Amino acid sequence: MGKRVVVKLPELIVKHNMSMRELSRLADVRPQALNELANQKRRNINFGHLERIADVFDTNDMNEIITLVDTDDDDE
Repeated sequence: MGKRVVVKLPELIVKHNMSMRELSRLADVRPQALNELANQKRRNINFGHLERIADVFDTNDMNEIITLVDTDDDDE
């Protein structure tokens, strides 16, 4: 059993009634970078992006944006 990072942007934009485009504008992060994060396509996460996303959503809790989940090693 291992761990993997899950980015919770889709849930956040729904919760805050926001589009990915609006988040991109407010956080000053390229739309493609946000889409890759939201679709779990990125292997690296830019801390600057996380800080700006947290600022947009007015949170200090990174667990609202990213979390670790247990995974079977066979899934990777």
